[in-house]
Amino acid sequence: MLSGFSQQLITYFEVGGFVMPPLFLATFVMWFAIGVRWAHLRRGSKHSVRELVRRYRRPQGRHAPAGLIDSAVVQALTVADRQPPDLRLWLDDALASFERRTKHHRALITSIVATAPVLGLLGTVTGMIETFDALGDMTLFSQSGGIAGGISQALFTTQMGLGVAIPGLIVSRLLDRRALKLRGELAQIKDVLCTESDHGDGLAATDRSV
Repeated sequence: MLSGFSQQLITYFEVGGFVMPPLFLATFVMWFAIGVRWAHLRRGSKHSVRELVRRYRRPQGRHAPAGLIDSAVVQALTVADRQPPDLRLWLDDALASFERRTKHHRALITSIVATAPVLGLLGTVTGMIETFDALGDMTLFSQSGGIAGGISQALFTTQMGLGVAIPGLIVSRLLDRRALKLRGELAQIKDVLCTESDHGDGLAATDRSV
């Protein structure tokens, strides 16, 4: 089975021409980046942000965070416990690294998704040029490929380019939606802690006035 797959891979390289190695490399890099981004976008606990804040405030609830939002809550609580002035600014700085994590490898994946069909098109154009050259010489087969070889190269590279781009585009959109949701929850962490801080300051001011 492995030898059959290896033979098919070699055939793809031979028929597809010079654009196939870059396309295979782009495929590997894209799926590696998707895997890394998927790991970065792991949320952690399924509890709501408000519930996570409440749980991690309790000593018995401070277990090791399991994902991005859990880690962000722990980091935000560490900052809020110091009761700094301008808490939101401190939280913005503390959670900036988590917001950057939601964007890791996004540009790379998007670039490969956009480039793969263009590489496939380049191979298609090259194959069609070879086909028309063979038509001019009336050679169905030749050492360079001829009409059949040119058509095969055009079809193989088009198929490969689309085969890389379409799944990558679908998965990339799914990851973008997850990243957008996580950035919303990071903003919610700041809102929850800042609201609690404001309430605490208001109660302290009331106590002093009494």
